[in-house]
Amino acid sequence: MATEHMDHEKIEQGVRLILEGMGEDPTREGLLETPARVARAMEECCGGLYQDPAELFKVSFDAQCREMVIVRDIPFFSLCEHHLLPFFGVAHVAYLPGADGRVCGISKLARVVEIYARRPQLQERLTRQVADAIVNGIHPQGVLVVMEAEHLCMTMRGVKKPGARTTTTAVRGAFEHHDATRAEAMSLIFNGTR
Repeated sequence: MATEHMDHEKIEQGVRLILEGMGEDPTREGLLETPARVARAMEECCGGLYQDPAELFKVSFDAQCREMVIVRDIPFFSLCEHHLLPFFGVAHVAYLPGADGRVCGISKLARVVEIYARRPQLQERLTRQVADAIVNGIHPQGVLVVMEAEHLCMTMRGVKKPGARTTTTAVRGAFEHHDATRAEAMSLIFNGTR
């Protein structure tokens, strides 16, 4: 059955082929419902493909804010587009409001991370997409996004290094051009109270 965006039947057919390719019997009791379960999981895990992050920033607030806004430790889960294995971690988002002093609701920063994470992804692209969506959405003076994640494609296979974390950054505007502003944000992100 196809939903509005994802074709569950195609996903189910693909999962059956994968199981057969592994030498499994997709008709055995334990695997009988697996194709349908995977289709539902993909719809949930990749639902960000069908969401427009620009919608998050349609409303802003005149707070006359001139100081840095930081939301730390935003948990996220994504799928590595190379292996379709999960990677997960935390995002830290900082921005300096624009000259007009307007701010977005802080939940929007977590939601933009969620929208882009719920797609087949590369962590490097994910980090840039979050920063660019905030720049385009609220026109701040600057944005800094730091993402830290463990990739199961590196933990379970290949080099097999559980616990190794990848850190990526995206820096825009004032954070890019003013070392002291960037250093302050990084200090608050990594040395702040946990």
